[in-house]
Amino acid sequence: MPQRVPPFAELLAGCSRSAVHLELRDVYGVDEEDEDFAAWRKGWKRDLDDRSSWWNGFHDAVAAAVSRGVTMRRARVVSEPVSEYIRYEHSCTPQNLAAGEDVRWLPRRLASDLLLPGNDLWIFDDRLIRFSLFAGDGRLVEDIMESSADVVKRHAEAFEAVWSRAIPHASYEI
Repeated sequence: MPQRVPPFAELLAGCSRSAVHLELRDVYGVDEEDEDFAAWRKGWKRDLDDRSSWWNGFHDAVAAAVSRGVTMRRARVVSEPVSEYIRYEHSCTPQNLAAGEDVRWLPRRLASDLLLPGNDLWIFDDRLIRFSLFAGDGRLVEDIMESSADVVKRHAEAFEAVWSRAIPHASYEI
């Protein structure tokens, strides 16, 4: 029987120490972002001072976790020159920072000697992984859960290897 994959906010609400996110793709096809991405392509820029125009449930969940003392880190491994989608994502990252995440970028050329997972993932409290499986066009296919201590440990080590080399968002220029 397949394991139920709880919503992200539920997984994050169960965290007490840390949540880390490793992103490995250069293109994502996130339905909720399609409209904003299209507007960004036409030159629209988000007004970060107008939180009501962009703050959403994800930001609420992150801010609540951070206020409980959970450390939130996101590392993105990207090809250079970056894709159009990564330029868009970079422009939206100040929203993640405002919610309390720490975000770093690792150019793929600096990751060649690292052993990286095959899929994007979240690790919650070094005890549980939610892998996100994507189609070739970047659309999410499904999320799957993993709690084997050995698998979690190896993926946490992979994340830390990326994190230690990655460039803080404020210093990563596109």
